[in-house]
Amino acid sequence: MDTALNRALVVFSERGYHAASLAELRGAMKLATGSLYKAFADKRAIFLATLDHYIARRDGQVRERLDAHHTGRDKLEALLQFYAESASDSEGRRGCLVVTSATELATLDAEAAAKVRAALRRVETLLRDLIRLGQADGSIRPALDPDAVAGALFCVIQGLRVVGKTGRGKSEMMSVAKQAAALFT
Repeated sequence: MDTALNRALVVFSERGYHAASLAELRGAMKLATGSLYKAFADKRAIFLATLDHYIARRDGQVRERLDAHHTGRDKLEALLQFYAESASDSEGRRGCLVVTSATELATLDAEAAAKVRAALRRVETLLRDLIRLGQADGSIRPALDPDAVAGALFCVIQGLRVVGKTGRGKSEMMSVAKQAAALFT
């Protein structure tokens, strides 16, 4: 199932929900029509399962990246680098399913919108928590407003994901992440 959802993820990320056809999804997922409908009721069910899969995978990648660092500042810089890398080259051109869903489905599908809001809220909360961690461990200035800086960094991260669709290279995106780190250094 993970393999099939990873393949559906490519289709939805590149084409969006509305432009992705069932035939295209079936072909990408390498499932016969009967198998597809046995596993999923319709395109929306494939999409929601793919979105859940993507969010869980992305959350795991973020946790793994952050666990390799100790201070709040180092973790925050690693998170910015992670998103800059994700927004560059071929992965960036493919796009972020959460961002794509936020712009394409947020007003049309309440369940998808709720999943997107929750995923985005987790990112912003993580940013705020890392700033507070850095303030507690002395790696980030205590005078910073964690809410305001987290909000600004959140917008930078989401902007990276949107701009990444235009094919920006890794060095350019990493430069943006480095500049964003100036907000908390």
